[in-house]
Amino acid sequence: MKTNRAVTFLSLIIIIFFSVIIEAQQKSEYKNLQDALLSRGKLSGSSGPKNINWIDNGNKYTFTAKNAKTKKNEILSFNPKTLKEELIFSIGDLKFPGTDKPFNYRSFQWDKDSKHLVFQTNFKKIYRRSGNSDYYIYSLKTKKLKLAAKNARTAELSPDGSMVGYERDGNMFVYNFAGNKETQLTNDAKNKIFNGHYDWVYEEEFGQAQAWNWSPDNKYIAYWQFDESPVPIIQLTDYQGLHPKYEKIPIPQVGDPNPLVRIGVVNVKTNKNIWIDTGEKGDYYIPRIYWTSQPSVLAVMILNRAQDQVKVYFFNVETGKVNLVFEEKSNTWIDVYDFYARVNDMITFPKNSKEFFWISDRDGHQHIYRYNYNGELINQVTKGDWTVVKVQGIDTKKKKIYYESTEDSPLERQLYSINFDGSGKTKISKVAGRHRFNFSPNSKYFIDVYSNVNLPRQVELWSTEKGMLKKLADNKSVNKFLESHKYSPKELLNFTTSDGQKIDYYMIKPFNFNKTKQYPVIFSIYGGPGSQSVYNSFGSNTLHQYLAQKGYIIVNVNNRGTANYSSKFMKVVYKNLGKWESNDFAETAKYLSKLPYVDSTRIAIMGTSYGGYSTLFTMTSYPKIFKVGIANSPVTDWRLYDDIYTERYMGLLADNEKGYIESSPTTHASNITGKLLLIHSAKDDNVHPRNTMQFITALTNAGKDADFRYYPLGAHGAVYSLPSYVLLMKVYYNFLDRNLKGGKDQIVINK
Repeated sequence: MKTNRAVTFLSLIIIIFFSVIIEAQQKSEYKNLQDALLSRGKLSGSSGPKNINWIDNGNKYTFTAKNAKTKKNEILSFNPKTLKEELIFSIGDLKFPGTDKPFNYRSFQWDKDSKHLVFQTNFKKIYRRSGNSDYYIYSLKTKKLKLAAKNARTAELSPDGSMVGYERDGNMFVYNFAGNKETQLTNDAKNKIFNGHYDWVYEEEFGQAQAWNWSPDNKYIAYWQFDESPVPIIQLTDYQGLHPKYEKIPIPQVGDPNPLVRIGVVNVKTNKNIWIDTGEKGDYYIPRIYWTSQPSVLAVMILNRAQDQVKVYFFNVETGKVNLVFEEKSNTWIDVYDFYARVNDMITFPKNSKEFFWISDRDGHQHIYRYNYNGELINQVTKGDWTVVKVQGIDTKKKKIYYESTEDSPLERQLYSINFDGSGKTKISKVAGRHRFNFSPNSKYFIDVYSNVNLPRQVELWSTEKGMLKKLADNKSVNKFLESHKYSPKELLNFTTSDGQKIDYYMIKPFNFNKTKQYPVIFSIYGGPGSQSVYNSFGSNTLHQYLAQKGYIIVNVNNRGTANYSSKFMKVVYKNLGKWESNDFAETAKYLSKLPYVDSTRIAIMGTSYGGYSTLFTMTSYPKIFKVGIANSPVTDWRLYDDIYTERYMGLLADNEKGYIESSPTTHASNITGKLLLIHSAKDDNVHPRNTMQFITALTNAGKDADFRYYPLGAHGAVYSLPSYVLLMKVYYNFLDRNLKGGKDQIVINK
């Protein structure tokens, strides 16, 4: 009897085992690279409500959704208190006024009483964040559409919703609803001098497109004025036509003169204009201005050119009184904006309060500091060996701050609340992983979008007091896709370098991984200061999945220089870009080479932008480790890049010329021994094509060769359409296959 039971049990185990094998074999692979690239949405899933706008002081939010029958976008509202949804706006048969053209829009704003919508339409891109548009006002009561501004760069409703301010052709205007009247507020724009919009480098490196702000009492508009006369010009062309046309853009490089900048304030009723004089001398930036909670008092931030000292002045626009209220200095650099964490402001001026909050790394980690309007430090709000990434919301009545931090892990983002005095810290988000938050203005509600390596993206509506209110997207479709398709998850790993530094990295192993085999490894990296690449988040990169399907190991690294570990970890790269990034990539490769399933003779590295720079600097610094490299749109000499970004991390040229030379891959081009593919676009206004051209010249002078793809269109990254993206990834794949596997699996591109 016991023997029969044992045999039966063994038979059952064998059946289950082979069932698992058969199920694994039956899971689908990607048909080809294009199939993989076009399947990204099946892994990323829904991101939840689109185009969220909080209204009614944050007690509701509106979003857009496509009507299943009409296939047209509609605007709906959602009430977190009642959990009810309501249709607010439907395009229907609405036409542009005076035409038969169906109405469409790119984005929208609400007025304060939620009775009018301002639509942005006919957008024509200029730089990364800016472009000219037409703006229309729609009345929910009359259901009528009216043109408010034609060909304006930016537009915004006044705080009381009675006016629309906008910038057009370098001057400021206001449109008054009551009188149906446009008023021009400034008239001094001329060649190279303009108001209300940024130049290229301010927009790119300080992260904003709108260079003006309404005062809270609707009386004033404060705006930037730029004079680009001293700034050198770069020229770009796509080579079309019989005689190429060149786009000319003033962009200051390292050491070049900057535009002359000042802040004006104009009274929207009287048109009286004043210029703010803080008394600062020399070369400096004005990266931010803020209207404080005091009527008519504007806070003006001054950042010196070396970006190691910031000052905040309070200026009373009615009395002309100016006071220095805050100053911070650093031995390296000061961040006033975080591109990678989507943090527009390191300083926050909450309404109905005469206090402000500053995020500083003065104690070795980024934390929140509380000040009064006299500039006196009241207290340090947060403390610990972790980073405050962002202030998400401030409740001045309850004297509570909601902030995003790395306290659980540098690989995660979680939400906490804390009292102004630093007491009562409470963790709000519950699930391990990387969270992104969209907070209501009153800090009552937020939308939480999160995932982890084992959980596809989730979208939830939360109350800061009551917890989760509704699941907005669970993305069960991703799990269903994984049931029928092969998938390699990210594995979060770490090791310690030869100099004792712990480094986090992730690895994606090939489908049907066999630890007795040896696999080629591809480092897919970025590495720039303040960035981060490795998170506890769900892997939805289908290029990586396709490479895993084809037998590659994919690796990414949180190298020194990246953010959210400590100031020391990030700022060790100061004045010495390239050294520690490449060191950590090389150390990771050496560590991996000791693993039995890694083929140390077949390791590649690839990246775009700073990742392209990291690729070249690593290949020139450690030529025996990386056999293959792909550098897309790489910086090859930091003297060729814009001054705001570069001087922040490398210092001023006069103070660090040797550092600039040593940090250039062009200086070390003769060290290249591996196979290299260079990619650039002729229309790249970010990393100018001469970077790659000068590197090619250095290679040629050293008798070295590289493959090169030069695309006339595409701007930064050389991709400008879906076909161009698919083509470029095919080029990537074939280059890797040819040089890591002997070209056994080449993709036929031209059929």
